[in-house]
Amino acid sequence: MDQSVVAFDLQRMLIGNGPPLFYLEIVVRTVIIYVYTLVLLRWLGSRTVGQLSTVEFLLVIALGSAVGDAMFYPDVPLLHALAVVTLVVLINKGLDAIMLRSPRAERLIDGEPCELIRDGVVDASFLRQGPISADELFQRLREDGIEQLGEVRRAYMEKDGKVTAFRFRDESRPGLPIVPPHTIKEPPPRSPVVSPERPLSCMRCGKIRIGEETRCENCGGVHWTESVR
Repeated sequence: MDQSVVAFDLQRMLIGNGPPLFYLEIVVRTVIIYVYTLVLLRWLGSRTVGQLSTVEFLLVIALGSAVGDAMFYPDVPLLHALAVVTLVVLINKGLDAIMLRSPRAERLIDGEPCELIRDGVVDASFLRQGPISADELFQRLREDGIEQLGEVRRAYMEKDGKVTAFRFRDESRPGLPIVPPHTIKEPPPRSPVVSPERPLSCMRCGKIRIGEETRCENCGGVHWTESVR
């Protein structure tokens, strides 16, 4: 630790060592950078935070790093910060133009949707290497008012990370219960005995048991529970 620094020096911690007029300079710096960045972002086009793509999310991080120091560090010139902000925005605009002209580049840069659930069964590849855990997937389904997987006809993870679920139009089918969350109360396991009245669901992926097999043919799970409607 630097010996010239006095620990818990309240004046240094709260006020700093700069002249009082520097606070006015901070105000001017902040207003200039804020207005300039706002104009550039309006030129790009605004979205809500939940709609940010991967490129736009990186834009937010880069802008936050670029504009922060110049607002209150006296040794960081404003023109340096404005140049960085302009360059970051122009790079983002260029990537948007590339993705608009090339679907392949768009998939490479911004990703693509992936299927999570089909006919009440969680996709096995998602369980192996999905972008989120099964518990988080079930949480997002509960937020959409879904109580068991048999209600879900299709579910996808969009490019912005949002989970979109589509229900069956007719009466819901039996499926793996996800209410309450399994971390609060895990569905009671049942012996693998098929019953048309009370079919069994794989506790890992929700696949309905059809034959007398003890291992789920979709995900390889060996634990089963009674399906609910």
